[in-house]
Amino acid sequence: MKPSLPLAILLSLSFAPAARAANEADYKAAYAAAEAASKEAAGMRNQWTVTVSALAAARKAADGGDFDRAIAASKEAEALAKASIFQATSEKDAWKAMEIR
Repeated sequence: MKPSLPLAILLSLSFAPAARAANEADYKAAYAAAEAASKEAAGMRNQWTVTVSALAAARKAADGGDFDRAIAASKEAEALAKASIFQATSEKDAWKAMEIR
């Protein structure tokens, strides 16, 4: 006898971890990772202004006690910082190909 698909889905969902609210420690870890990536981008002289805005939004949300939003903003800031780092490294020598000779 084959188990039905709805039963299989129900069983798989029952073993899923329960969602939990974010806390200050989770925020601090996410913010530290974002800040480190942002500092690396700044060191490459390629820090995006939207990264700084996302970090500020994360701080503001954390100050208000909304750690879920603070973590989301921190992760967004980290992704933006990593994208700016990628941009800086990929364009380090690429500009030479566009130079008029």
